[in-house]
Amino acid sequence: MAPPPYPAGEEELLDYEEADEDATAGEAAKEGVAVKKGYVGIHSSGFKDFLLKPELLRAIQDCGFEHPSEVQHECIPQAILGMDVICQAKSGMGKTAVFVISTLQQLEPVDGEVSVVVLCHTRELAYQICHEYERFTTYMKNVRVGNFFGGLPIKQQREQLKDKDKCPHVIVGTPGRVKGLADEKALDMSHIRHFVVDECDKCLENIDMRGDVQAIFKKTPHDKQVMMFSATLNAEIRPVCKKFMRDPMEIYVDDEAKLTLHGLVQHYVMLNEDQKNRKLNDLLDALDFNQVVIFVKSVARARELNRLLNECNFPSTTIHSAMRQEERLQVYKEFKEGAKRILVATDLVGRGIDIERVNIVINYDMPETDDKHGNGADTYLHRVGRAGRFGTKGLAITFVASPADSEVLNQVQERFDVDIKPLPEVIDASTYMNSA
Repeated sequence: MAPPPYPAGEEELLDYEEADEDATAGEAAKEGVAVKKGYVGIHSSGFKDFLLKPELLRAIQDCGFEHPSEVQHECIPQAILGMDVICQAKSGMGKTAVFVISTLQQLEPVDGEVSVVVLCHTRELAYQICHEYERFTTYMKNVRVGNFFGGLPIKQQREQLKDKDKCPHVIVGTPGRVKGLADEKALDMSHIRHFVVDECDKCLENIDMRGDVQAIFKKTPHDKQVMMFSATLNAEIRPVCKKFMRDPMEIYVDDEAKLTLHGLVQHYVMLNEDQKNRKLNDLLDALDFNQVVIFVKSVARARELNRLLNECNFPSTTIHSAMRQEERLQVYKEFKEGAKRILVATDLVGRGIDIERVNIVINYDMPETDDKHGNGADTYLHRVGRAGRFGTKGLAITFVASPADSEVLNQVQERFDVDIKPLPEVIDASTYMNSA
């Protein structure tokens, strides 16, 4: 049973500025059209309407969540009934909470049995999702959650799974490590009731990773709930996702303009490659920021740019795939806790990573479109989605240094119907900083 499509012209998630809302309401009133208010207005009854377990509701309230976003309002009631879900919604609108809340609501923990498996494409995202489960299980003392990805000692993971009193009921991991543990029978998949894939397009576009996801899927019982989520779900990948499901609830954003974050101001700078460092220094001096993420295209660039920023006394750190796993998690934690204000990163953290203080993203290198990197416009959308999350303000600045860079920027503007203007001499901080 597919849900009714969004009414024509309705925002997929209503988080636009009040001024826009008033103008829209005025025009619609003239034409006699009913206008939805922002999601706080629609869903002011809040999470308690979902009739959740008291200990789960208490944890949600502790986290400061009052009103479900539209995607949460749409998905959670169906998901907690066990329905398969395939969901596309813009970055920063609480997709993770949909599957965390709905799986925990249904979970009946049995010692020694893994009931929920959540797969995603990077270790950092797996770590973050695991942290979300831990936040929501604060008062569910009998529920255990485990992280299973490469770079962590596999021997300890085997021992944890073998011990009935330590075996997690929910495992969050990357497909390679989860498949490895399942293949060697250390991880028993026969009790899985919920199978979740986050950033599913990234997991399923890569043929090797898709093979791992399919192999894990085949080891799970036939009768289970399957849920898949991403901000970008193109027409080619949707049928692949649906092959894993039975009559899923489908939520898509077919007008890709609705994937743009309304609180996000976007600009570009035309320059030569050798002018990037000077321009970056000038921007970091001139802009007000809580935290900023600077995206580069390679490990070597991440290292070098971080070294240069530190030499210039900017509080910078870096994260990339050539680091040891312990280092990567340490950097991620330090940045999330605000110990460092600038993060130089490869696309390792381009998707799903949620750092609430980040209000500026700088594309030092424009994302590339090729077999290795995927679609550059998709990558751009995910990167800039690190700022302006959940309706807050943010700023994205992109360096354009080649015809290929211009091409990706043009694709972004056409696909997502967004007008990205040249960077002005002075930017009003109130356009990208939330008032205290």
